[in-house]
Amino acid sequence: METFGKLLGSLLLLLYHCFDRIVIQGYLPLLSRPEHIVHFFRDVHGIYPITQQALAKRINEYKQWVEAFARNHHIPIEWPKKGVKKEDYVRPYYARMERRKRFGVYFIFRSLEQGRTFRSARPKYPTGDPNYRILRNTWPRFTHFYFYIRDQVLGPLVLCVGSFLPFQTTYYLNGHHFIEGLLRRPGVRFCKDANAFLGGVGPASTTGRRRSPQPRDHPPAPRLLDLGRGTQVLPEGPGSHPLARRLFAQPGRVLP
Repeated sequence: METFGKLLGSLLLLLYHCFDRIVIQGYLPLLSRPEHIVHFFRDVHGIYPITQQALAKRINEYKQWVEAFARNHHIPIEWPKKGVKKEDYVRPYYARMERRKRFGVYFIFRSLEQGRTFRSARPKYPTGDPNYRILRNTWPRFTHFYFYIRDQVLGPLVLCVGSFLPFQTTYYLNGHHFIEGLLRRPGVRFCKDANAFLGGVGPASTTGRRRSPQPRDHPPAPRLLDLGRGTQVLPEGPGSHPLARRLFAQPGRVLP
């Protein structure tokens, strides 16, 4: 491999676009099934019968909480504008958060989307319990809240929460921002183009010196892009090694 690196090292470029978008689905286990909803309202909160009005009350309380949270923290909460990308619209707000070196929610979008929820209905036939209701899974369109967050560890991320029971959540993480933070903390120098890492050099890889010690409470950073101790970064263009010059001089040695 050392000979291969000397001969062709200047011609090789490793690009990867993984770690770009990580989607994590989240849910509350005790609100995921109709029997769980019955237990939550009847046994925990003493609400019975479980009517559609009882479900709507819990939903309206959550919407009011989100609006109060945005109002108390001076966070914009808006409906998206047609033809405008959400990422482009919130970028100035994120830049302001970054300049102030603050973390947390900096913008909230409302969006009308389809999602899973529950609907209460009376049974078609008489039952022994006059308050008995049937809870069914439905897929209507309702409001979803997108919380745009700047996190100290994960970087920028988006948390989507449905405003109807069972309040299903979806996390959208940018893995390259997370890796970027891991590399910056120990002082690893790297070259990054949009979502791709083009190269990286350890803080002491070319001199052989020891790395600066990290605080005890700092989690160990995975050495994803660190080069080994004593590794030399090959310069761009044809190499100066005599074998490399001989290789380039031969006809037909065209490499993609």
